[in-house]
Amino acid sequence: MSRRTPGWIVAVCLALGVAQAAETQVLTIVIHGGAGVIAREQLGPDGGAAYREGLNAALDAGYSVLEAGGSSLDAVTAAVRLLEDNPLFNAGRGAVLNHEGEAELDASIMDGRDLRAGAIAGVKHVRNPIDLARRVMEHSPHVLLHGAGAEEFALQQGYTLVPNDYFRTPARKAQLERILRGQTQPKNELVALGTVGAVAVDQRGNVAAATSTGGMADKRWSRIGDSPIIGAGTYADNASCAVSATGHGEFFMRKVVAYDICALMQYKGWSLERAAREVVQKKLKEFGGEGGVIAVDAKGNAVMEFNSPGMFRGVRDSRGRRETAIYDK
Repeated sequence: MSRRTPGWIVAVCLALGVAQAAETQVLTIVIHGGAGVIAREQLGPDGGAAYREGLNAALDAGYSVLEAGGSSLDAVTAAVRLLEDNPLFNAGRGAVLNHEGEAELDASIMDGRDLRAGAIAGVKHVRNPIDLARRVMEHSPHVLLHGAGAEEFALQQGYTLVPNDYFRTPARKAQLERILRGQTQPKNELVALGTVGAVAVDQRGNVAAATSTGGMADKRWSRIGDSPIIGAGTYADNASCAVSATGHGEFFMRKVVAYDICALMQYKGWSLERAAREVVQKKLKEFGGEGGVIAVDAKGNAVMEFNSPGMFRGVRDSRGRRETAIYDK
């Protein structure tokens, strides 16, 4: 602009430039509802409409937080909480049952701004485990609390505990009974496979991740998987990305899957897509691990990578993308 350009034009141009700069931040949320062997005939004639409806509801709940200017941390909390309340998924109400017929719940959450994290494992009376994991992060000096101690902390934080029967659905009871009798699952019956999770990036470019699960059906000895383990099932760092994993937890823990994806981006300068593919399709697969991840970086790029036959998943962003899926194609 020349020195003769009217001041009001300069002001308008500057304002437009600021607005355009603000608009470059892409809002994104990605969710998953478990990965594994999902036979198409198990979905029924409607193609698993109820599961897709649950995924869509969680997507909308999380995205509405981002759209209103809320934080990625609030967005992933809202999405996971809704999946925990949906008995079709293996988290919260409707979680799988352990060998004794009880639900044992794990969850974790991480804030990419400052690497704060919170997790709980083996709780049996907390309605929404993801809320308690966040409370551990924000109101305790610790990262991971377990079992009775976690529930004592919940009471001190004003939570009302619920009976374990709240989580135990008829479908899960029947599933455990079949396992204990040594029977296989009927081919035409679908029982949700695994963990739920969400990752998001907000208008300030902050990423966050959250994961919640009931673990493995018929688990014994208070087994804990990767979901509440920071770096294995959950990780978030603004310098790289946010990740939530689902699959055979023992493999994900030994391969530190969530952190490994972030590390490849940060130390090797890889794209999110390349890093996720390397870990899930090569490192994890060669090790014998099956499952998948969802991830998002600070620019709003998203991936949903899995090496299992299917993964319940969905993504929504401010570019107009909105989709849910179960299979690769």
